[in-house]
Amino acid sequence: MAAEQLTVTTADGTAIAVSRRIGGDESVVFLHAGVADRRSWSTVFDALADTDLDLVAYDRRGYGETPAAADPTGFSHLDDLVTVLDALELEQVFLVGNSMGGALALDAALTVPSRIAGVLLIGAGVSGMTDEDTPFDWVLDPATAPLLEVAESSDASVDDRIAALAHLWLDGPAAPAGRVGGAARTLFEDMNRRVLEVAAPDSAGSTGVEAWTRLGEIRLPVLSTWGDLDIPADLPFYEETARRIGQEPGRVLPGVAHLPGLEQPGLVADLVREVVAA
Repeated sequence: MAAEQLTVTTADGTAIAVSRRIGGDESVVFLHAGVADRRSWSTVFDALADTDLDLVAYDRRGYGETPAAADPTGFSHLDDLVTVLDALELEQVFLVGNSMGGALALDAALTVPSRIAGVLLIGAGVSGMTDEDTPFDWVLDPATAPLLEVAESSDASVDDRIAALAHLWLDGPAAPAGRVGGAARTLFEDMNRRVLEVAAPDSAGSTGVEAWTRLGEIRLPVLSTWGDLDIPADLPFYEETARRIGQEPGRVLPGVAHLPGLEQPGLVADLVREVVAA
């Protein structure tokens, strides 16, 4: 069944673009990375076509087809998530969060736990994350540093920035450039051309939750995963996130980088089945 394209309007009149494949009683809401939009989950939806799950993905403000907020401090991504759940009449859902989407999923698990049945984290960020309270420091490796410099440079061309972003997040900085090609790479480039065009600040829609120091409070089922080809400096933080949640060891996904839903949608679909079944 093809996903239906919907619009959910927030209290301030912002139209949030939503994709939904209506299924059975169990609902799964997918939260995209900061270098993606809701289209990054489309092949995962396809890989779950044999299930009766109710699948939802939406563009946060400033991504894909959802416009950026005029005032970056005038809204909260967490409030928008609850608005989407309410509009679709979803009382309780499983959340799948990749990168920044993972941070939002954890914020929701801490603030509206009654709405969340379980969480799947994929290379998740955490609000308030810092290395000041860890035995390790965030130190860039020689492969990542030059790519990040180009990706964040306002002097570089858009094409060069997108190429650097794709090497960082899609291929993995230590892997060969172009490791992931075809439709996945084309989609990544298109999504990030939009991200760079809008240029919403990273702080836009801050939830105000300091989840990093509160992960031990989470009582919902959480499976924390990450790709072994992801940015090396980030891997200890994924391990520490899993340790602080304390439910089970984190799971390393072999042969993928930061966006496994793009390069191995079947792998992510299997993780979704596992989390829902548990």
